[in-house]
Amino acid sequence: MKAKNIVVLGTLDTKGEQVLFLKNRISERGHRAIVVDLSMGEAPLFQADITPQEIAEAGGKSLQEITGSKDRAMATRVMEAGAIKKIAELSSEKKVDGIIAAGGATMALIGAHVMERLPFGVPKIIVCPAAMPAYINLWFGTMDVAIMQSIVEFAGLNDLLKDVLARAAGAICGMAGEASPSGAIKVSRGSIAITQFGFTDNCGKYVRQYLEERGYVVYPFHAQGISDRAMDNLIDQGYFDGVIETAPAGVIEEIFEGHRAAGPKRLEAAGKRGIPQVIAPGSVNLTGCGITRKHRERYMNRRILKIDEIRSMTRFNDEELRIGAKAYAEKLNQATGHVSLLFPLRGWSSLDREGSILHNPEQDRLFVEELRRSLKPEIEIVEVDCHLEDPQFGLALVDKFDTLYKSANAVR
Repeated sequence: MKAKNIVVLGTLDTKGEQVLFLKNRISERGHRAIVVDLSMGEAPLFQADITPQEIAEAGGKSLQEITGSKDRAMATRVMEAGAIKKIAELSSEKKVDGIIAAGGATMALIGAHVMERLPFGVPKIIVCPAAMPAYINLWFGTMDVAIMQSIVEFAGLNDLLKDVLARAAGAICGMAGEASPSGAIKVSRGSIAITQFGFTDNCGKYVRQYLEERGYVVYPFHAQGISDRAMDNLIDQGYFDGVIETAPAGVIEEIFEGHRAAGPKRLEAAGKRGIPQVIAPGSVNLTGCGITRKHRERYMNRRILKIDEIRSMTRFNDEELRIGAKAYAEKLNQATGHVSLLFPLRGWSSLDREGSILHNPEQDRLFVEELRRSLKPEIEIVEVDCHLEDPQFGLALVDKFDTLYKSANAVR
């Protein structure tokens, strides 16, 4: 196997012994370990391939300014900015076949911010003894990153830590060996992203089936606030030629701090790239109110459908739906490509079918009416007399998408 370039991020002043061990294990497997030293204090244990001086200067300061400062947050920001810049340069030179960050919480956070700038498909590992729940989401973000919890502290080199680091070296080398060169994954023409989640799964199933019957390649994303954001990132990178959203609730959930909140930029990437979008309202009328919900007390006087011991769902109220509709319209009005919205008249998820305590088509119309008022005239709204999870609605979504896609490609 051809030798790979593996970037190793660490602080050689405080974690030099462990980084050297990791470097040597990577080298023993026949690969080149490119050590990037983010030390901010004492002299490093050994000379890195990219030194703290180079990192600090790339971040806009001298190393003396960093080591002499009592402002830890400033120093971290500068070293992070410098690391992002230097590793972006390596990536542009096709010298990043994999990347691993090893150290404490600060190293993990810097490593995560560096990694999120690298393409999907470049192997990424963070090794840290502090993989606490409060930090994990900050590290994962929307990346294809693996977190390896060392359990034992990065202090000395006992047998347990050696075992962890040896396995980490094996993991990053194995991943680099299987990955496309420098993450250069190519997808075929006609690759379409779709969103779905548990309460719109049947809709997603029908959409996949009908798209594949027409020769499209389908990439489903689980829209619970992370995978749907990751989809938008991949759209930004040019992976997909169109998108069908059966579960775009991350926008309204972001406003009201729901569990599916998908960040402030959700539903913007496809519009910026100008690829065709077909939007369904899968579960945008519902929000969680289970035991882990923020501000749960606001929802407890509404109709509640209990799913299990953790999850319960209720409806957004009239004002929340109007606010949400305006937010969707604001995002979709910025789109440079074709956009169509399809609304089923008999329910928007498996939880609000006729007979369910969450079924309220009159309230759903408030959302649709606000959208009509707020959307640009050229963005069409189509109503379909069925439920979102009926095969008829999945077919309507694909028919509309197929028309938009062919129209967009006829213009090219």
